[in-house]
Amino acid sequence: MERPSDYYPASEEVDAWCDGILRRARDLRVKVDMSIAPVYDFRLGVRHTGGVYLNCITEELGEFYCFWQPCPSGHGPVLVHVPGYGAEMSAHPELVADGYNVLHVNPLGYATPHGPDEAKKEGDSWPVLPETVRSRGEKGYVDWLTQAAAMTLWSWEQDGVDAGRYAFFGTSQGGGTALLLASIFRDEGVRAAAADVPFLVDFLLAAEGEFPGAYELVLDPLRKIAERHPEEAAAAWKAIGLIDVMSHAHRLAMPTLLTAGQLDETCAAANIRSLFEKLPGTRSYTELAGQGHGYTTPFLHLARAWFRLYV
Repeated sequence: MERPSDYYPASEEVDAWCDGILRRARDLRVKVDMSIAPVYDFRLGVRHTGGVYLNCITEELGEFYCFWQPCPSGHGPVLVHVPGYGAEMSAHPELVADGYNVLHVNPLGYATPHGPDEAKKEGDSWPVLPETVRSRGEKGYVDWLTQAAAMTLWSWEQDGVDAGRYAFFGTSQGGGTALLLASIFRDEGVRAAAADVPFLVDFLLAAEGEFPGAYELVLDPLRKIAERHPEEAAAAWKAIGLIDVMSHAHRLAMPTLLTAGQLDETCAAANIRSLFEKLPGTRSYTELAGQGHGYTTPFLHLARAWFRLYV
């Protein structure tokens, strides 16, 4: 009897998929408008570092937004941040103060400078992961990652950016997609990756576990496909295999930092440990006692040290 793991892509297929996304990102024409001023609540309005929203418009993949924070010295590396599944917008003044340019990319137009675009939700959630399954990998995360990769390339062309020094980071979905982006840019000189309680790690382990957590968002649709349309199960699971960071472990030879929460039932520590054990290069794993799921306070301190060492 075939199992989901039998449908997972071979390493050569993962390599080709990464190359395809990078080519698509290079070909994507993005019109970037920097005219949108930051919107700050009056209670949190004082800022010692600046930034500007980027309205990014493409004919092929629609409109989305970023937040760009140039480093104060006028020349430095770039750190690319990607959001969690809540599609929140993020600023990182402490990293700017450390001398980095920081680009937060918020793909697919889920979040705007004035709040979330609720019309793009399915129920109470964003559709990027279910859409990946429904389209058999033709949409969903392939579009999400293409937009993030295209804006990474954009950042290299900006004044004050040392294009040879860059890294990716994020929390939850942002952690998983930071690792996927590091894989996509493996041969482009990426210096490091840092992932806080990452999602999209070891779907197979989540499917076997007692507490699948956030992975249930896609495991239930996958089970229904297997029951109702078994002939399509292979394509659906392969689509998931291509965005499973475990499939990319052989490409993650750059210094890679991982954190996990001991009490995290959304993105379990066991999944993250399984990835850590497969990483081929310099690596760090920190399991935070008593920590559930969410942006963790220690992560940013660990990541800042990691970036000082390797970026």
